[in-house]
Amino acid sequence: MEPSALKSSDVSASEAGSEFDPKQFIKTLTSKPGVYQMYDAKGKILYVGKAKNLKNRVSSYFRAAGLTTKTLALVRRIAAINITVAPSEAEALVLEHNLIKSQKPPFNILLRDDKSFPYIFLSSDERHVRLSLHRGAKKKKGQYFGPYPNVGAVRESLNFLQKTFGVRQCEDSVYRNRTRPCLLYQIGRCSGPCVEAISEQAYARDVVQTAQFLDGKSDSLLQELVKSMETASSELDFEQAAIFRDRITALRQVQAQQVMESGFQNMDVVACAVEAGKACIHMLYIRQGSVMGSKTHYPKDRLDSTTGDVLNAFLCHLYLGGGDMDIPPVVIVNQPSADLKVLQDAVALKSGRQVKITANVRTYRAKWLAMAEQAARLNLQSLLNSAQTQRQRLESLQDTLGLDELPNRIECFDISHSSGENTVASCVVFNQQGAAKSDYRRFNISDITAGDDYAAMGQALTRRYSRLQKEGVSLPDLLLIDGGKGQISTARAVLEELGISYLKIVGVAKGTTRKAGFETLVHPDGREQVLASDHPALHLIQQIRDEAHRFAITGHKQRRDSQRRTSTLEAIPGVGPKRRKELLNHFGGLQEVMRASVDDLAKVPSISKKMAEEVYSALHSE
Repeated sequence: MEPSALKSSDVSASEAGSEFDPKQFIKTLTSKPGVYQMYDAKGKILYVGKAKNLKNRVSSYFRAAGLTTKTLALVRRIAAINITVAPSEAEALVLEHNLIKSQKPPFNILLRDDKSFPYIFLSSDERHVRLSLHRGAKKKKGQYFGPYPNVGAVRESLNFLQKTFGVRQCEDSVYRNRTRPCLLYQIGRCSGPCVEAISEQAYARDVVQTAQFLDGKSDSLLQELVKSMETASSELDFEQAAIFRDRITALRQVQAQQVMESGFQNMDVVACAVEAGKACIHMLYIRQGSVMGSKTHYPKDRLDSTTGDVLNAFLCHLYLGGGDMDIPPVVIVNQPSADLKVLQDAVALKSGRQVKITANVRTYRAKWLAMAEQAARLNLQSLLNSAQTQRQRLESLQDTLGLDELPNRIECFDISHSSGENTVASCVVFNQQGAAKSDYRRFNISDITAGDDYAAMGQALTRRYSRLQKEGVSLPDLLLIDGGKGQISTARAVLEELGISYLKIVGVAKGTTRKAGFETLVHPDGREQVLASDHPALHLIQQIRDEAHRFAITGHKQRRDSQRRTSTLEAIPGVGPKRRKELLNHFGGLQEVMRASVDDLAKVPSISKKMAEEVYSALHSE
């Protein structure tokens, strides 16, 4: 429904020849449903609202009692109000959404527009079809599964499918130029169709089973796998039977983790929490009775709106936005509202789909809603407790690098050595809360030419991401490399070899002055990007790069010092052969003894508290 199809009227200071008089304006208002647009003296939009009764709703802004400070600030700036009458409240809601989306009024609850939702794509026009992440128009020949709530959910699914079925996920350019099996084949994550390591019939079977899983047909797939395992066993093909057994085990584990109750329903569970002028909305995406994924949103609210207002605005943005949004038949919310029925009618009007929005749930639906409510409260508390600059920097980084979503996990690598000796690579990890120090890792680099930083970087990346793939751990949303074009080329080659070339890589090269604030961002395509020294995204990148540098230098010094000392423990007074042996046995080696705290050292049977302090002091003295 276009605004032009509706009846409009307005009064403004410029047209009426006098200043805006709210009392006189309210006398002319109708009691019909519609939309009102508020403007300032310069003609700039301030706020767009929807009303079941325009006269009652607009007049409420000019009653001093009960208004918040922020609402009063809005009212003081109003110089004109434009009214659009709608045939129904549902049509007014659709118009309100369209106006907010196009005009972006500063006092409305604003949400960032997501790009097109991601899908899993299974190609069909190739000899050996490929699984991949897909965004945008569906022009390629093949099957599209989704949409998924975010890229992270797609990658988790692709990771599981890679481990379970082995259908290739590498780029076509990599696949066509293979002459030997890649590392993914060696660690059991790909069946190797590029080098004929699997027959055409077996690969086609794996593709069919992959599609069955993505279609939510896990039960029939399990029955089929059980029959195949029994057939292979009866034919004494125990290796093939073991493959089917492992697939059955993996599918059983997924079912145990995801399906909370019987039933295969599609629904969205939406919970909102509001506190101290901030809002958090957490969504669970339930598909085929399983939690497919979740997503957290932080709407910007300028009027201290209630939980119901924020939730209604979010649902309008989500379900009236068009695009390829998968609107389920049921939406569960944690805040009942009279506007929910209006929103149901508006969704039906806009998309032609019937949807039930309810806050009254029981059994497994109540469990899902409780999960979403708890996540919303915890995420909001974390936001309030953490420095606001962290999220602002992440949003700035997202915009600067053109990322599809706010990065949830960033990893950065750096190399440290002394004239090529005792080379150590560091990997530091940052998430939306800051540094995730428990996920930091160091790599002692060996078997390379001394001083070859490219080879060191390649070895560290290979070890890191081949292990993450083998363990099924989530990969980062952004990979930062301390270095320029050479390091970026090395990183790109490693990721292509591992079949994860979709990872976003950015090099952080020192500028011509080699001073902080003059760094150049280097992209894999050769493009260079220079940010202003006060740019929030650059500050975040500098923080992560400096932490990787510090962690690498610390590791290098520890490795160098341990080599220079013939036996650190032998030089400590009072630590004889027996105590040395107990220390080494208790901690598993000298490096672990070096990392131990005073309290940890004191747990060794023959080490007193005083002796522990002496040992710690001796091990950490310069």
